[in-house]
Amino acid sequence: MTRTTRLAALAVGTALLAAACSSPGSNDSKPQPAPPTAPSSSSATQPAADAATAFKKIAAAVPSATGSTPVTADNDPNHLLGRPGQYTSKITFGDSRIKPADTQGLEPGDVQLGGAIETFASNTEAQARATYIQAATKALPTLTEYDYVHGIHLIRVSHYLTPAQAEEYKTAAGKLP
Repeated sequence: MTRTTRLAALAVGTALLAAACSSPGSNDSKPQPAPPTAPSSSSATQPAADAATAFKKIAAAVPSATGSTPVTADNDPNHLLGRPGQYTSKITFGDSRIKPADTQGLEPGDVQLGGAIETFASNTEAQARATYIQAATKALPTLTEYDYVHGIHLIRVSHYLTPAQAEEYKTAAGKLP
């Protein structure tokens, strides 16, 4: 018998022994603790699990953030909503400090009008999206943006804002649960 085969057999044997020891038919009559319950959905510490909720919290800290618009599968220009490894929710928003003259010719929902919040299933997916956007826009100054990842949220902010103005979004994102 090879070493790999012996290790596999040992692992199977250990698993069977563990299962037999914990079977309901054993003579151990001690009461078993109840399985832990899931936290209540009304918990005050529940994270902002979608982009709209995250936007409400950010807009409370950045009053110039205006008019959020939910992105749906029907109107998502990137066709990423709900796709594997992509955002699970997204909203776009405006920022009243951006001059209308700077935004002529932009489409509704364009990040350069203010920004967007994309929410992912994991921080890893949010970070991967931010890395992709930064790489894709590096050589195109008209498409550059400020990107801030906090937890499962990617906050994308227009390059028409000054660094200090964009920093307000970063600070607000840092307060998301």
